[in-house]
Amino acid sequence: MKSLVHPLILGVVTTALVSSALAQPARAECSQPVKMIVSYPPGSPDDVIARILAQKLSEAGGRFYVENLPGAGGMIGTATAAKALPDGCTMVIVNQNFVVQPAIGEKLAYKVPDSFTPITLLVAAPETISVNPSVPATTILELVALVHASPAKYNYASPGYGSSPHLASERLFKHTLGLDVVHVPFQGGHPAVTSTVAGHTQILHLTLPIVAPLVRDGKLRLLAIADKTRAPEFPSISTLEEAGIPNHEVGFWDGILLPKGTPDDIVELRHRQIGEIMALPDVRDRLAGLGYTPINGSPNAFAAHLQTELSKWEAIVRDGNIKPE
Repeated sequence: MKSLVHPLILGVVTTALVSSALAQPARAECSQPVKMIVSYPPGSPDDVIARILAQKLSEAGGRFYVENLPGAGGMIGTATAAKALPDGCTMVIVNQNFVVQPAIGEKLAYKVPDSFTPITLLVAAPETISVNPSVPATTILELVALVHASPAKYNYASPGYGSSPHLASERLFKHTLGLDVVHVPFQGGHPAVTSTVAGHTQILHLTLPIVAPLVRDGKLRLLAIADKTRAPEFPSISTLEEAGIPNHEVGFWDGILLPKGTPDDIVELRHRQIGEIMALPDVRDRLAGLGYTPINGSPNAFAAHLQTELSKWEAIVRDGNIKPE
């Protein structure tokens, strides 16, 4: 039986259908709210940043929420994200520990960075060196002289063995400066801060947004900034390089990833959504007020950043002769 549809009409209909398909989004948005995994406890820097993002993304018409899955230095939440479906409905916030852990030889249930697809680097902030106010030092060089004069008397707190502040402290204090200082690890940044404020530990190498309020309240004394430039909030505090200790720039950063295999159009969608939020003046002002520098780069730029950071921390581990615990 001959077709009753004229070939010309069939061609027009086919062209129209193809054009219509191309005009539509490649796939529908998630049928459920989009999960943003934070691998650290509520109130942590990652959590604060994720909640700002989730709130604003939801206000913009999406459905986003934060799920905290803390434990094992962030590895539990990150492993959960790595096993999620690559459909754009699960994202994970990561910081520098994401690349520190493979650098130190931790056994991971995922590959860094190969188990993930980068979206963007979100924020950055410098690390700092501060002390309990009872320590009679007002500069990093005065602290060095003090510790040299009293070997093994002073200790420093860290968020845990193998954390980025621990590695950076070992390289700075022991490898570069040759100080006999004792490491006291804690389960997270806040216990380390609490110990130093109380005077149980004397020295703290931690990110600026965490210590800044305590410095302003006089509960900690800031001695140096581990960055290329001084912190605008504390313009009188020198960098380590200005104090004659170069090549010790380390810092906190947060970025956001999707599981490996997420289609390009979904990556582009999430990148656009997050980029629009990060460009909002009130979001940028809020992050800057917390001590973070907002960043809104491309997925490729974040991928390059991860590779650079991984190489950097591998060198820090070698320099500090640090082994897995």
